[in-house]
Amino acid sequence: MPMRLLLLPLLLLATTAHAEVHEVRMLNRNATGGMVYEPDYLRLQPGDRVKFVATHVTHNAATIPAMLPEGAAPFKTRINEEIEIAFDAPGFYGIQCIPHYAMGMVMLVQVGDRPADAAVIPATLPARVKQRFGEIIARAMAE
Repeated sequence: MPMRLLLLPLLLLATTAHAEVHEVRMLNRNATGGMVYEPDYLRLQPGDRVKFVATHVTHNAATIPAMLPEGAAPFKTRINEEIEIAFDAPGFYGIQCIPHYAMGMVMLVQVGDRPADAAVIPATLPARVKQRFGEIIARAMAE
């Protein structure tokens, strides 16, 4: 068997070993307010994963269709489900808690190196959601 065929499984394992897992808690309240993801902003590299941790029985995580990078697969978790999601496509992902979306329970996931102010906040989003994304982007730019 050629040496390169023996090395292929090792190379694949090395690639996945570099991916990081980031934990996001879905909360009813934190120090800044109610119905939040903590953290509400993540900067990832392609292949990194996010573990959404259910801390209350009324939350979930789902992509916002208007804020999904080209080529990215949408997802929607069940209520109170703890799950890991891989983020492979570069760009900005808007994430929502479906039951608390209108209350502004959203987060922004940035995959790749573009600056946070390159994220586009669609005008069609509810007012509270647009406000929250504006706050998240302003904080990310100040970091």
